[in-house]
Amino acid sequence: MRAFKTFITVLIITLSAACSSDDDKDNTPKFETENPLAAYYTSTGFTTVSNFINSGDYEFGLVFTPTVKGKINALTLKLPAANPTIRVTIWDFASKAVLRSETVNVVTADVQVTKEISELALEKDKKYMITMNSNDWYKKNKADNSNVTYPIVAGNITINEYRWLSGTAQTFPTMVSSSYNAGDLSFDFQQTE
Repeated sequence: MRAFKTFITVLIITLSAACSSDDDKDNTPKFETENPLAAYYTSTGFTTVSNFINSGDYEFGLVFTPTVKGKINALTLKLPAANPTIRVTIWDFASKAVLRSETVNVVTADVQVTKEISELALEKDKKYMITMNSNDWYKKNKADNSNVTYPIVAGNITINEYRWLSGTAQTFPTMVSSSYNAGDLSFDFQQTE
């Protein structure tokens, strides 16, 4: 009986040590996932919304800079019409290189779609751009159609500007507009360190 009690005591001590060692591993920092779009719209005052459906094809989206090192885990998109083949592109702003291209299926109009993607690492203080190619979008602007002043800080993401270009080609947008945003295209970002 005494050997059994000794065995149980040793087992409890071993398990306790193993559990506390696992707890130590869980002390690594964990960061919440954030999506900058709502904060961007709040800061810009883009509250007037117009729906554009079958209104000509454009490559358009936001230039952004992470203020911390992180990763994109998912794309988010909402349109005023269903479209099963929206091309979303993430660009390196400086080199204009395509870093990632994904197809998003918007099954239902006016319902946000989230597409999880294999993580895309982003460097702190480096400029990127996320665009979609579509002929359907929401145009959001101020009631008086006035310009906003960029940059816009939205959590750990700074939005530098909105860009667009006419056509269906996957071409880096060169036109800049400050009086509106056509969207709703965004991403889920998670800080990594």
